[in-house]
Amino acid sequence: MAAGFFGAALVGCSTDNSTNVSVACTGPGVTPDAVKIGFVVSDSGVGAEAFAAARAGMDARIGAANTAGGVHGRRVEYAWRDDGGQPQQASQVTQELVQQESVFGLVAVTVALSEAMSRLAEEQVPVVGFAVEPGWAEHQNMISDTYSASPETVGRYIQATGGEKVALVTTGTAQTTVDSAAQYAGALQSIGLTVTATIPFSAAADSPAQVVARIKSSGADSLLALSGPGDIATIVSTARATGVNIGTVVGLSGYDQQLITAMGSQLSGVSFPVYFRPFEAGGPAIERYRESMAKFAPESGNSDQQFAMFAYIYADLFLRGLELAGPCPSREGFISALRGLSDFDAGGLVTPVDLGKNIGKPAACNAFVQINETGTAFTVVQERLCADGTNGSGGAAGIGGTGGTGVAGETGR
Repeated sequence: MAAGFFGAALVGCSTDNSTNVSVACTGPGVTPDAVKIGFVVSDSGVGAEAFAAARAGMDARIGAANTAGGVHGRRVEYAWRDDGGQPQQASQVTQELVQQESVFGLVAVTVALSEAMSRLAEEQVPVVGFAVEPGWAEHQNMISDTYSASPETVGRYIQATGGEKVALVTTGTAQTTVDSAAQYAGALQSIGLTVTATIPFSAAADSPAQVVARIKSSGADSLLALSGPGDIATIVSTARATGVNIGTVVGLSGYDQQLITAMGSQLSGVSFPVYFRPFEAGGPAIERYRESMAKFAPESGNSDQQFAMFAYIYADLFLRGLELAGPCPSREGFISALRGLSDFDAGGLVTPVDLGKNIGKPAACNAFVQINETGTAFTVVQERLCADGTNGSGGAAGIGGTGGTGVAGETGR
């Protein structure tokens, strides 16, 4: 990590450690020398491969903050739990973190919090993180910089690449997945696309050849995968092997350099929406992130992983809340302070967002990247595409490879 990055203040990131005198407080997780938070992640279970890098992102951002002096003179510590991607287990582990570990609040990278939400809200436990479950929008204590991608924006991308008829493939049949698929189907149809089929797929139980046959028989020319990258690779490879042409393939999860190494050739041509500044765009914010990952999470092997970035951003958001809550933070003060923040941008990693007005609203605009023909790299094919089909500046949004250059500004989410 460059020495200039870590000084009395963490330049370019959200925390402002202007108060370096620790104060004796009685709030949960707060001591004179440290503040303890909890981290909940789906480290096992269905879809766990997508979340695997999240702990590295958490380590990187917390490590950077502590090197810069912590928050209000306190070192930031965290305890973590695996919820297995299961709501009942998530309810259990969040209770452990709050009651047994006495954490101040939670950072969550999971889609299984549904059974824990009401209790966490009643106890006013701050929760920051991956807000794809509908319940996030119903509780003031659950805060995120975005509440999922706009399905319409994904649909506009499919239209821009020539797609007209879309098959949806989902990982399994969990209720959250079923609800998400229904939401996407409705949104795609609302902008003029035809949804030809919604097909559940479990690699352990289902035949990929049968899934591909269903895609073909449905008449689809495009595929939207609400699945992990491994499932997408299996389906795309099977389609190619059997001569089934799918013009456009979009996966919601898989923007990860390790994916290129593991299965890049199988996923050549597959596109992914990106809700933060693309790694290939570079710039100071991306460099700070990479330096933090190299210094504090070297075991990750490669910093350019989607869920590592997600966790890094959520950790940054939590740290900002601690800073705004003052030298003697309370849970209620933390929540109120973040809800009053109108310009969170994670030090340039995301487009500035008003956390008091974004509740439940999907990110209307984002970038799109695509794995190149040789399966060796991601390229930025859409710098900024919005739900109305424009680039967000009043102009039409065109699709074209940029080779990872030309993304304007330190934005991109």
